[in-house]
Amino acid sequence: MNDKPVFDYPLFAMGFRAFFALAGLSALALIALWNQMSQGAFHTDHYYAGTLWHGHEMLLGYATAVIAGFLLTAVRNWTGVQTVSPDQLASLSFLWIYGRVTPFYSELLPDELIAALDVAFLPALAYFIGKPILKTGQIRNMLFIALLLLMSAGNVLIHAEVLGLTAGTAMMGLNLVVTVIVMMILVIAGRVFPFFTERGLTGVICIRNPGLDIAACGVSLAVLLALMMGLSGALLAVLAGAAVVLNGLRVSAWYNPRIWYVPLLWVLYVGYGWLIAGFALVGLAAFGLISAALALHAFTVGGIGILTLGMMARVALGHTGRALKASNVMAIAFVLINVAALFRVFFPALLPGWYNGFILASTYSWLAAFSLFAFYYAPVLTQPRIDGEPG
Repeated sequence: MNDKPVFDYPLFAMGFRAFFALAGLSALALIALWNQMSQGAFHTDHYYAGTLWHGHEMLLGYATAVIAGFLLTAVRNWTGVQTVSPDQLASLSFLWIYGRVTPFYSELLPDELIAALDVAFLPALAYFIGKPILKTGQIRNMLFIALLLLMSAGNVLIHAEVLGLTAGTAMMGLNLVVTVIVMMILVIAGRVFPFFTERGLTGVICIRNPGLDIAACGVSLAVLLALMMGLSGALLAVLAGAAVVLNGLRVSAWYNPRIWYVPLLWVLYVGYGWLIAGFALVGLAAFGLISAALALHAFTVGGIGILTLGMMARVALGHTGRALKASNVMAIAFVLINVAALFRVFFPALLPGWYNGFILASTYSWLAAFSLFAFYYAPVLTQPRIDGEPG
């Protein structure tokens, strides 16, 4: 009997390979399409409305692909148990792809089928990471199963409105997904930032403060839940201010000035800084001083976009046997994605009359950053490990 996988290729050897490749390509395709759609240069009958498609695909398309690649790889490391076989990984990848492509065929396919294919991905991912976690009894890692299922619930709320089953739930679903992704990042940051910093800087020992971690994550969750409930005014501003202070104290405990010489480290710290900026902007928006959309994009383009690019860059190097050193190409990409966030968030706040020009500049900076990622990491993700080890 031949037990050789059908998809016996390096791309399907580990979860990060397939899904980081899909994330990089989708970061280019989704933003390029959205740029054309928002300018009226491209129109198609689509399952989602335009702005809903943009939000859904960047969160439940791009960001979810990064999360899938990270968790399928990390859970294997945490538990010592394989998460997916090459064929299972390929099937999961195709399911993700179907969720991106089928909405463009809404005139040919039943809406219920389009929704079912997209909704199925996150529960399937939760199943594959849940098996080894439950098998090894790692109770604290069960949190990630719950977070994936919460993201799935948000996705269901979006599709329920699109299918006409509910009214006004799509935005609630998007906000729930943003909340879960930001909280997932904050939880993972507490695990990997000190470790990465100590590995990247000789002789450095980071201070770990579990109490501060809980407080920072707790008040951050309170802010995000308050936003979901539509709160504003002084209460939201106070919560947001507390989130700024506690997260600032948290990250300062891991910080060392030498990170600025290591692009794989500074990109992560700057990405966390964008999350802190997001909470600060929430406080300003609570009093109507700026648009709430600017705070949202500080979390998404800034925090999620920069941190996911930085994490993909480091994880892919480490798990393919390469030195943990960013190339000059990726250092430029890290700068460009920060430029994209600046053009999307801060410049429109300062000069709102130039909004359209800033959005275009942000779009091109984002596309440039991910073009460099795709160029540099294509061989990293698709070729065998350079040290000959499996994976």
